[in-house]
Formats: sequence, structure tokens, C-alpha cells
Amino acid sequence: MNVLWYVLGVLFVATGVGFSIGWHELGHLVPAKKFGVRVPQYMVGFGPTVWSRRRGETEYGLKAIPLGGYIRMIGMFPPRPGQEPGTVRVSSTGRMSQLVDEARAASFEELRPGDEDRVFYKLGTGKKIIIMLGGPVMNLVLAAILLAGLVMTYGTAVEKPGALVGQVSQCVVPADQVTADRVCAADDPLTPAAEAGILPGDVIVSVAGQPIEQNRDVSTIVRPRAGQPTEIVVERAGERLTLEATPITNELPALDENGLPVTDADGNPVMVQTGFLGIASAPVTAIERQSPTVVPGMIWEMVSGTAQIVAKLPQKLVGVYNAAFTGQERDVESPVSVVGVGRIAGEVASGQITFFETPGQKLATLVLLLAGLNIALFVFNLIPLLPLDGGHVAGAIWEAVKKAWARARGLPDPGPVDVAKALPLAYAVSILLIGMAVLLIYADLVNPVRLG
Repeated sequence: MNVLWYVLGVLFVATGVGFSIGWHELGHLVPAKKFGVRVPQYMVGFGPTVWSRRRGETEYGLKAIPLGGYIRMIGMFPPRPGQEPGTVRVSSTGRMSQLVDEARAASFEELRPGDEDRVFYKLGTGKKIIIMLGGPVMNLVLAAILLAGLVMTYGTAVEKPGALVGQVSQCVVPADQVTADRVCAADDPLTPAAEAGILPGDVIVSVAGQPIEQNRDVSTIVRPRAGQPTEIVVERAGERLTLEATPITNELPALDENGLPVTDADGNPVMVQTGFLGIASAPVTAIERQSPTVVPGMIWEMVSGTAQIVAKLPQKLVGVYNAAFTGQERDVESPVSVVGVGRIAGEVASGQITFFETPGQKLATLVLLLAGLNIALFVFNLIPLLPLDGGHVAGAIWEAVKKAWARARGLPDPGPVDVAKALPLAYAVSILLIGMAVLLIYADLVNPVRLG
């Protein structure tokens, strides 16, 4: 049965990925047709065509390798000055310039009589940007739809008053003896929390008569109370218990006003002598259905978090390489390929990740996984490099700047920006993307991300 659920989880995400790709390309297709550009092909996947049908002037189809998709628009690149559309220079000065000429020729490969004004490069700047941003924006819209459905039908985690005790240190260990495998000795003094009888799973309701509204309130209240008997009210199995602990003085990292560790110029934590209780706590959360008005905030958090990961991608890939070839532990926040996403989906659906127990939790996690994937597609495609959508947007913006500058100086219209000149860079970026995909797929097979 677990194998069946694993396969179903993989199929769920695989179908979602395919739909997300097709949805992305639809975001390019609809405005392109609206603005009169002829679109000969709309394809999901790469490689050999598995299935296709022609509707009007566009061929719609599926290809064998489901790692992306594309629409083909005629006239993506302008001709060279003095060159007739559909012709290629006979000789070139180097391989890169020859590739540029070949790309220009391909962009006019299907030009038919009457199509001269239906080419992409003749569109205004705004229309070019709308077409190229259409794909990423559709991924953002799909993520919003998935998240809205999730919060309204299943709910999302809402922080509640109190602090959940996750771990209780049993003894006070001298700083020079702290190790991962250190076991409490008979003569080690108990921590204040252990001596008071605080247990993992307790919810701290108040400390010293002050209510705990959020998790960090515990340390804020305890730290100044070294040597002072302190009343702690906890909730355990539906009952409230009043316990008493006397925090001791211990060397701990200093915290800022947000409860985050303070570091020095070298990035090391600043240590201070302060009150110590001996617990590790976390926020108290509950799953509640909510209004879709919370979705914009969720999307912003996901977009900003994904952008940070993309910004650190080279560093993250070094970690992936080490995990794949040296056996180092894989960072749970490292990027994954579609193989990794499918593997996580299968583990969630089959119950291999223990903290996803109920069918509702599993389905909600799979939906959240698809929403996160669409956010990643949105952010990644905005990178201003060809062949990504952001590269074409950057070219359109540069074209607008050049034309505005020419108008301001009374110069002739410089014409469309020749994006084809950036194709050598586009080929280099493509090679890097392929290499990254191969590395991630290999790492996801030999040393996958483990969520639990």
C-alpha cells in the first residue's frame, strides 16, 4: 500500500509540474496572439514530439522530456541592417557571430507573405514586456490560487499564545565539556527546568505572573531572573500546573529585541552571563481556516525566501556537489530538481515523513509543494539573462531607453535592440542551466533531501 501511495504522490506532483509548465507558456501565448504575433508552436516539454494537434495556425503538442516548454513566435530577432528577412550572411568572422546569424535566420524561418508586421521584434516595448512577463506572472497567479484554496479549505498554521516546550536539558554541563554525545553524570546538577518538573510537550502559559504571548517572551522574562524563584504555569494534557524554578546564571548568546542572536564583526555569537532555565521551546501553532486576504503575505514571504535562495545559488550548489560526491549531509534548504520534488511528494504521500500523518496534512503539503514550485518558476524566470524570460524583458527595457535617449537628443529612431547579439551569453547560460539540472538530479538520486 505504501508503494501505491508513493507512486500516487509522484504522479500528483508530476501532473502538477506539467500543468504549471503549460500554464506558464499559456501566459506567453495569449498576449502574443492578442498582439497579432503569429505563433507556429505551443509545446510542453523538449525533444521528440509525442503528440500534437494543429488548431488554426498553431501546433499544440507534448514532447518527450517534460523539463520545460516553449512557444515559438516568428521574428523574435530583428534582421541585420540591410539584410532581407530569411537570409543569412555567407561567411562569418567566428563561431559566435555565425550562431547569431543562424538564430536570426531561424527567427524568420516560417515567415509567410503578409506576416511582415506579425513579427515579435516590431512590437512596442510594453507589448514585448507583457508577452515575456506573461509566463512568470501566470505561475504567480497559479501559486495564489493554490494557496487561497489551501487556506480556505484546509487552513494554515496560526500562532497561538504560549510557548511549546520541545526539549528539556537534564543537567548543567560546563561550557568546556559540551559535546554532542555528552551524557549527564551522577554529580551533574539538574537544570532549573528539570528540577521544576517541566516536560517536553508542556505549553508555558505564564512566567513570573506575566502571560506568554509568543515564544521569545520566555527568554525575555527568564534572563534577568537569575537566582530568583520564578513561578511557571504550564498546560499539560488539558490541565494547568503551577511549577517553580530558580534560573541559574549561565553563559548564553546575547539576543536582540527580536529574539535573534547578536553576532560580532566575524559573525560569531556574542556571549553574555544571564539567567538560564534549560529548555528549548517553539511557538504554539494550530491549523485554522482563513480568509484569502492572508495569501498576499504568504506569497511575499515565499517570493522573498526563494529570491534569497536564488541569490545564494552558487554557494548552495557547492553544498549540493559535496553532498553528491563526498557524502556530506544534504542541507534541507538546498535546491532540488523535479526528481527531488517527486521524491519528496512520494515520501509525503506514503507516510515516510512522520510529521505528515493525516490525509489532510499530506494533501495540504503536496499542494503547498506545487505552490512553492510555481513561486520558484516565477522568481527564476525573472533573472535578466537569456534564454530566461527576464533576459527578453531586459532587452525590451534597454530598447525603450535607447529610443527615449534618441528622441531627447533629436536623433533618428535607433530601431529594435538586436537581442540576438546576446545569444553567445544565452548559450553559456543554457549550458550552466543544463549542468545545474544534471547535478541536482544526480544529487537527488544518490543523496536526496531528507525532511524527516
